Amino acid sequence: MTDRPLALITGASGGIGLDLARCAAADGYDVVLTARRKDALEAAAGEIASRYRVSASVIADDLTDPAAPARIVAGIDRPIDVLVNNAGFGVWESFAESDPTEIDDMVRVNVAALTTLTRLVLPAMIERGRGGVLNVASVAGFMSGPHAATYYATKNYVLALSEALAHEVASAGVTVSALCPGPVATGFQNRSGQGDSLVKGPMTMDAASVARIGWSGFRSGKRVIVPGVANKIFTQLPRIAPRRLLSHAIGRVQDI
Repeated sequence: MTDRPLALITGASGGIGLDLARCAAADGYDVVLTARRKDALEAAAGEIASRYRVSASVIADDLTDPAAPARIVAGIDRPIDVLVNNAGFGVWESFAESDPTEIDDMVRVNVAALTTLTRLVLPAMIERGRGGVLNVASVAGFMSGPHAATYYATKNYVLALSEALAHEVASAGVTVSALCPGPVATGFQNRSGQGDSLVKGPMTMDAASVARIGWSGFRSGKRVIVPGVANKIFTQLPRIAPRRLLSHAIGRVQDI
């Protein structure tokens, strides 16, 4: 048994999740990586263990299954010091034309699994008086998004939940943060149907930079972390623009 703290990272087979796992390992955490693709997880774990000299293990599971969060936590025989809820996906399509199963799966992963995992690990963190949860939200969480309505709504939920929990647990010595990146060129775009049309502008950042900023902000106790100047400006638009006008503008951009 090691004395190093342990971080559990979901959606850790690539993109921001993998880079957040690297950040945790560089900070001296053993890591447990979970996602659907076991081969990609094992490759990532091998790289992290070799590079950072920490323990890196994998749990392959599918968070669209409501029983998956409990299985994942039950498969870890040590206290979880940090939970990184990174797993998530989007669908870029008119709500009425979307596949109902895909919408249901998105809500299960982006909302239900994140909530269940947090509820499973947070009480023990509070009891120990240390630890934290880093939830990956999005700049989408600050507004509504026609043609990506459910995705935006799930990220609104993640942001709201994170801010509320941060207040609830602050006196217990536990940190809850929401990382809210803008466009990042990862496999996310291919799955969502978004393509690369929204990842070529000033808001775009690479996954490694987003992860470094997110991990640093979380470790310093920030409740909401928005990487990049352009993204910070974007999140302020709801304060100065009428909601209907803003939704119309975003709908025009999202209608690809």
